[in-house]
Amino acid sequence: MTTSAPADDTLVARARIGDTTAFAQLVRRYSGPAYRIALRILGDADAAQDVAQEAFLTAWRRLDRIRVEQAFAAWLYRIVTTAALQAARRRHGHPDAELDHERARLPPSATGNPEQHVLVADLLAALQAALGLLTPEQRACWVLRELEGLSYDEIAEVTGIGPDAVRGRIHRARVRLARELKPWR
Repeated sequence: MTTSAPADDTLVARARIGDTTAFAQLVRRYSGPAYRIALRILGDADAAQDVAQEAFLTAWRRLDRIRVEQAFAAWLYRIVTTAALQAARRRHGHPDAELDHERARLPPSATGNPEQHVLVADLLAALQAALGLLTPEQRACWVLRELEGLSYDEIAEVTGIGPDAVRGRIHRARVRLARELKPWR
């Protein structure tokens, strides 16, 4: 007999009444996406880990504010994105282009050939560097769309801007990334 994992809304309801085990399940379910979003916005693995952890603490403290019809994932992604953008603004004097390339590299493939692995790792490093040239707001929208697969409306909800502004930021990000990655075509 296979039991399915409880739905997010069930876990949120249980966590609201103090069930830390239910909240821990949400943390396990969303810690990867939360970290990836923060990492791609900030480009620094340690800062991304801090932002992701802080986002879950904030979510725990604010569980009573989530609307019943609101998806936990979108709500959490908004917290993560806001925290990552705030961290990026605080570091404004620091070069955003210095991204954590070592943490972003792909693990060696047991089946791939070494030359292809090096090529993919170099392309990933080039993408990371190009992402560092985007504004934090453009990077956030691009990451949520291209890496996390959110719709424009979901990104608008997460970032607190309109869908047209989301489209504009993603468009500008794509144009900049295409220009920066042109040598890789």
